Amino acid sequence: MLTTPEKILFILAVAASLYYGGAAFYRVYQAIRRGKPENRFDNLPARLGRALWQTLTMQTVFKKRPWVSLLHAFVFYGFVYYLLVNLLDVVEGLFPVVLRGGFWNGINLVGDILTALILVGIIGLIIRRRTRPGQRTFSWNPKTPLHEKVRSGIPRDSAIVATFITFHVGSRLLHRAAQSADISADPYQPIAGAVGSLLANLDLRAITAIEHVFWWGAIGSILVFLPYFARSKHIHLFLAPLNLAFKKEKPGALLPMDFEKAEEAGLGVAKLEDFSWPRLLDAYSCIQCNRCQDVCPAYATGKALSPAAILINERYELNDILPTFAKGEASPRPLMEFATNEESIWACTTCNACIEVCPVGNEQMLHIVDIRRERVMMQGEFPTQLNNAFRGIERNGNPWNLGQDKRMGWAEGLPFEVQTLEQNPEADVLYWVGCAPSYDPRAQKTARAFAEILSESGTSWAVLGRQEKCTGDAARRAGNEYLFAQMAEENVATLNAAMEAKPKTIVTTCPHCFHTLVNEYKDFGGTYQVKHHSEYIAELIDRKKLQPLPMSGDVTYHDPCYLGRHNGVIEEPREVIQATGLKLTEPERNGKNSFCCGAGGAQFWKEEEPGKERVSTNRYRELKGTGASTIAVGCPFCMAMMNVETAQEPEGKAPQVLDISELVVQGIRKGKEGTGQAAD
Repeated sequence: MLTTPEKILFILAVAASLYYGGAAFYRVYQAIRRGKPENRFDNLPARLGRALWQTLTMQTVFKKRPWVSLLHAFVFYGFVYYLLVNLLDVVEGLFPVVLRGGFWNGINLVGDILTALILVGIIGLIIRRRTRPGQRTFSWNPKTPLHEKVRSGIPRDSAIVATFITFHVGSRLLHRAAQSADISADPYQPIAGAVGSLLANLDLRAITAIEHVFWWGAIGSILVFLPYFARSKHIHLFLAPLNLAFKKEKPGALLPMDFEKAEEAGLGVAKLEDFSWPRLLDAYSCIQCNRCQDVCPAYATGKALSPAAILINERYELNDILPTFAKGEASPRPLMEFATNEESIWACTTCNACIEVCPVGNEQMLHIVDIRRERVMMQGEFPTQLNNAFRGIERNGNPWNLGQDKRMGWAEGLPFEVQTLEQNPEADVLYWVGCAPSYDPRAQKTARAFAEILSESGTSWAVLGRQEKCTGDAARRAGNEYLFAQMAEENVATLNAAMEAKPKTIVTTCPHCFHTLVNEYKDFGGTYQVKHHSEYIAELIDRKKLQPLPMSGDVTYHDPCYLGRHNGVIEEPREVIQATGLKLTEPERNGKNSFCCGAGGAQFWKEEEPGKERVSTNRYRELKGTGASTIAVGCPFCMAMMNVETAQEPEGKAPQVLDISELVVQGIRKGKEGTGQAAD
């Protein structure tokens, strides 16, 4: 189809595009390589297979915004297929062949349909962006720190990309339409044929000119766009699958630090080059959809934090300094000058909602924790209230800073003996009580209820007693990795010694302890079978070891972030509640989509950052709105936060807040009363 001069021009254009585009992509690769090492290459075939499946099915995209995701799917699947379509268009342009009939009919039909779907998808997305309030320039909290180029850069980049897609696909449609008018109508290209019928009255020379012009429009636009592609947010088309492949096995679980290299490398992250390479890959994979911002409890309650803004800010800074950064030069500005600020980083509850919702596998929360580590361990700059928790963990093994001699106070007055492992080394279950149930008066009732369940079920169990210390969860999430490592090493040594007599199942009523014990202590030599008490109670009920008498009433359940979202324990608490006979009424946000109570990420130990309301207030309003008379929880910190809210209500107007173990004990005691047995 192309003339000889056109062919020469095409070859030169391809060479130039590949040179400049390749150089741009190579600089991005070099920039990502600047990140510190982190092993994400284990089990590589499975990783790549999972990422390919998630990408092609778009299951991560369809987690939220189904209609917008459908429009995105039209564009995505169309462009995946266009890799073949554009290649065939080039073949037809360079060589005197017409790919019609037989095998090519199916290829052309699919291409024709997808051309129309891409145009529908991109036009729909453009309309949404231009008409939906706040979407034209994105909706940011005025307090959210933004890179100086973000507000103008995002609309400009979106306009460039949308123009390219529309022009490229529209040009191909017109090119095919001209072919249809020139050669003959093709029933396997009905959309191009319909457009081509509008050109039927033109003479052959005009139709040929249109065919050539729009072939160049379709293929030439790719060659022009390719060098810009590496700077565009749409580089995620290539990097998002890699990001999904290299995502952590347990998103949100933190990795230990090498303190021996602290003198030369520092601790935590102050500049872009201090991040590990997966964090830099996050910045380039971000599609700037703001889904993470939408689900962030801090942002939803008017705080300065936007997890999306942090990654977007990093991306714009990288684009600004890419030529020098890729060559190994230091970044000119610390992250606190362009990516975030103190108010933002200390508003994070580490609830993992941003990671859970991200369609491209970004781990925004880990950026925040890395920065906290540097602020705490290198700069000594953190909310002063955390000092009390840090001091208590270091001196007395608990953030309440109460003596270890009081750790068994929760068990006083129980009608049965609570044995330690020293008394019962052959126990089947080790109940890891945790600091809150040991020292907090309200949480002590949960510990007593679960102990009653263990006793009632005939389980052989024991506790560590004074040997138990804080897991260090709050210290780690607050950035005090050194203190966490100290607690981890001490606890792992204690637990490993406890397992020598007999391997035991560790059961805990605290999701934060659960998460740390099962996911993070293995990096310190401690690999254990750990269960949340909801899982264990569900097993006891299933084995008929417990038979709570059915009760009446309505209950709603609040999923703790570190139980449901972080660790996928969602059904077991509901099974336990339903076994009590209570009617379960779900809040709108539940399961992995649950909304945080506001206590995580060491927030419980400090004043909440300023906003329009407390995170707990937002969540409590939703739970109360179910109309249930009881709010069931599975975490002592969730319990505390909900009780802060109920205390603000007029007497008798607030639902009661109970741990699921307390609901079960109520059923057990009701059964005992029915049979005339004594009850505590």
